[in-house]
Amino acid sequence: MLTFFTNGFSPFARKVAMALAYKGLPHETIDGLAHANRERLIAVNPRAEVPVLVDGDITVANSSDIVDYLEHKYPQRPIYPADLKARVEARALERLADVRIDAILLDCSIWTWADRKDDPPPGLKEAGQRDLDKCFARIEEALSRFASPLPFGHLTIAEFTYWPHLAALRPLGFTMDVQRFPRLAAWFQAMRRETVCMDDAKRTAEFMRSIPTNTSFEREKIFWRGDRIEWLLARGYHDWFMGEIKSGRVLWPD
Repeated sequence: MLTFFTNGFSPFARKVAMALAYKGLPHETIDGLAHANRERLIAVNPRAEVPVLVDGDITVANSSDIVDYLEHKYPQRPIYPADLKARVEARALERLADVRIDAILLDCSIWTWADRKDDPPPGLKEAGQRDLDKCFARIEEALSRFASPLPFGHLTIAEFTYWPHLAALRPLGFTMDVQRFPRLAAWFQAMRRETVCMDDAKRTAEFMRSIPTNTSFEREKIFWRGDRIEWLLARGYHDWFMGEIKSGRVLWPD
């Protein structure tokens, strides 16, 4: 039996959860970010990050590595394109979301889910929208090479990566201009017709509704890692971030 350390808020864990569901792989689910499971998570990943997959005597951390492992070990219902060039393109899309879009959305959304008594620093949301639009333009250009709303003809790592982010745009106060990005909008609508995506939406909605009254998770201190810090500093929010460090509201990996 596979053991999956996950969390309902993490887009990386949701990516893996959708891959597991798509492949029909039974697994035990453990919320690794719940206080009660912290030591179990650290035992399999000293950085205390989700997702982590344990398959017998094999432990895999990092969403991209987990999905790649699943594809090799359980090749039924492939989640990578068969064509090598298409596979490279799908992985490039995945990387853009993982290192750029995730950072923007997480950095700008803290005040919607964390226990905060302050306001976001001035201009943060506007900077986030500008950079999201740049990402959307890159995705729109990449999608222009494909005829189908699902660019690779079936659900792949690309959809499992983008669905959590695209579904979060409106709830977090961001927009995607369908006039400027029609192919991206069509791709998102195609995802909305897929059961695996809609099941993820239901799970995530239930988890988000529980956050205000759930004491199982840390909501005062924020867990930071490289890409999210990089985006903040690159947009000039050094002083704000230093204030977070000095106030003791920062958690570091490992």
